[in-house]
Parts: sequence; C-alpha cells; structure tokens
Amino acid sequence: MVTEEEIEHVSKLMRIDVDDHKEYVEKVHAMIDFFDVLDSAGVESEEISMPEIPISHLRDDEHIPFDDKLIEKLNHYKGFYVRAPKMSS
Repeated sequence: MVTEEEIEHVSKLMRIDVDDHKEYVEKVHAMIDFFDVLDSAGVESEEISMPEIPISHLRDDEHIPFDDKLIEKLNHYKGFYVRAPKMSS
C-alpha cells in the first residue's frame, strides 16, 4: 500500500517537516481501510420523484424596502462593531 518513502516524498513536495514517517504510514493505512469500508457499503441510488409545479403557481417576487439601518437593531452593536459571545474551548 503506502510506504514510508512515499510519505517522505509527499511531505517534501508539500514542504511539511515530518520527523517520524512511520507514524503517518499507519494513519494513511487506517484512512485507506476506512475508504474500503465505505466502498463496500453498497450504496444504491434512489430516484426521487418531484411533482412538477407550473410557474403560474409560484408567488411573485416582491421588493419590500427597509429604511432603518439593520445593524443598529442588533442587541450588542457598539459603534463600529458587534460584540459576539465568548467562545469556550
């Protein structure tokens, strides 16, 4: 399958410093094995039928003007920026 030399060659092409190429050989083998599992799943395509709708049954697009500044309606708007909630890790 994938050899250590191939991993080293690809890492050089991508200009990635890799210390232990053996570690990545195992990871690549695991990915390829997973793709084999997906390929063997036997996915069959189903045709989904949708009824045709004539254009006359669709609503007309209508432009509704909005005169207010929408950004000023935000709860945490402070001058030139919008304050977002803190992200937790």
